[in-house]
Amino acid sequence: MDGEEEPVKKKRRLLGIVFSFLSLAVFTLIAISLISGRGLPLSRLVGFLSPDVPGGMSDEFFFNVGRNRAFAELASGSLAAAGTLGIQVLDSDGSELLRDPYRMSSPALVAESGKAIAFDIGGSAVRVFNKSEIIASIESRGAIVSASINQNGWFCVCSQDGGGFGGSVTVYNSRGGSVFRFDSGVADSGYILSAVLSPDNRSMAVLTLAGNGSKVTIFSLDEESSVWTTELSDVLALDIRVLPSGNILVISTQSLFTIDINGEVQELYEFSDRRLVAYLLDGGFITLHLLDYGVGYNGRLITLGADGTLLGQFVTDREIVSMSSGGGYLAVLRSDGAVFFSAELSELHPSDESLSAAGAIRILALDRGAALAAGDHSAVVIGISDLSGGD
Repeated sequence: MDGEEEPVKKKRRLLGIVFSFLSLAVFTLIAISLISGRGLPLSRLVGFLSPDVPGGMSDEFFFNVGRNRAFAELASGSLAAAGTLGIQVLDSDGSELLRDPYRMSSPALVAESGKAIAFDIGGSAVRVFNKSEIIASIESRGAIVSASINQNGWFCVCSQDGGGFGGSVTVYNSRGGSVFRFDSGVADSGYILSAVLSPDNRSMAVLTLAGNGSKVTIFSLDEESSVWTTELSDVLALDIRVLPSGNILVISTQSLFTIDINGEVQELYEFSDRRLVAYLLDGGFITLHLLDYGVGYNGRLITLGADGTLLGQFVTDREIVSMSSGGGYLAVLRSDGAVFFSAELSELHPSDESLSAAGAIRILALDRGAALAAGDHSAVVIGISDLSGGD
């Protein structure tokens, strides 16, 4: 399960940074349309694996890291949190394993294979750590736009290093040493939005936005040069991931694409007739939250396989505050409480109906059919009793 994702305020700020540097009115209009809803891409939100806690059991965790908290799972059931006052790691029994106090305005947290990267969107602070130690402490030269980490602990940081149109991405090895840097301003490649590393540490995909659309460029870290660039004209891309096949998944405001190792583009799923307000790219399947154009919260949840196969659809008419996927399940926090779905969007039931997740503002899918419902002061584990689906 990946650490990713990204809560509402963090994603809004990220998009605000991006679109402030775009000159064309069409991009601005699309950006305003995208962020007008309550839900936004939440791929930085990941689950908390607690093997000592069986399904149906509730445990409460307390974190002291300030506001705007993001969570990620680390090794052996430990749980990391990043907030405006720094980072903290708790063991599965709630005891503290690690703390690093520092200031962040818009904290984000991404975890992979027992390591995590915490960063301040729009700020300069970066920390890479495991459950017991800080591996790297970095201050970016410019405002951070995004960051990612791969399964080997290599990570990259995208930043806007000065005024104007552009940015940079720096790649670090698992010890925090800088091994590669790309400046889009020098290459006239547009504004860098995100970057992801291959599992073998040999290549990197970079997503950039320019006046005529989006670009995805593959770099060889061995040769320190670009391999190919695919231009997506008139497309506003939001995110990229490396699929197990080695292809690049691109999510835009109107459709999903894949780009193969030769730079060839294939459209997986198109949704231009609805407005994208949230997406998840983790948990073994893709989830889209789409709203009908109009007033209210009418829309649907869509789940897809990595090849674009439609797994399920679920019509919604209530506000979705947060959602997260992991362990083969989708956890959704609605305005009236929490609900679970299978990958095919069959609705499942909480094991204790009294746990309404009152006061929760984030929900995170956990392994073994459970979720972490987090509020401003505590986080409660809610399990699933009906694993086969039902009404």
